[in-house]
Amino acid sequence: MIPSDHFTRFYNEVFKFIEQQGEKELDDYFLEISKNQENHILHLIREKGFEGMLQYWSVIRDEENCDLDLGYDEDKFEIKMHLCPSLTKAKDNDAERWERYCDHCAGWIGPIMDKTGYHLVYDVIDRDQPQCHMRVYKDEAKAREAEMDVRLLMGWPGRKQS
Repeated sequence: MIPSDHFTRFYNEVFKFIEQQGEKELDDYFLEISKNQENHILHLIREKGFEGMLQYWSVIRDEENCDLDLGYDEDKFEIKMHLCPSLTKAKDNDAERWERYCDHCAGWIGPIMDKTGYHLVYDVIDRDQPQCHMRVYKDEAKAREAEMDVRLLMGWPGRKQS
């Protein structure tokens, strides 16, 4: 198995290469990542809603040693990433990180939320800082309202930002 430090750096180079092929190819790649992740999270969301999201990201938090807060209430599920280990590793790279590295998270999460009827608001905050704020709403109007407070709103295949 490839160590996470190497995987993150490899992924970084893959993103750079695919971006050179074009935006459609990058979107297609994100959709493939999303389809793969469906095997791990789709049933949890469909069966347990926010509780399923909490179960999934609790495992990710522990496996990837993320400094983040997780939680939900009746309206939304929320992740506040204080220190993203993936971006931190991508930045600690002599080959330079792909400047849009953070796009891959919303790139695979967004299509899954679209399939389940939830509404994603993904704020990267600053592409150079290893932090983000992800919120998932049941109600689309509440999600669109939450977008008004976002610093750097991420889009994904099927929902691009202007």
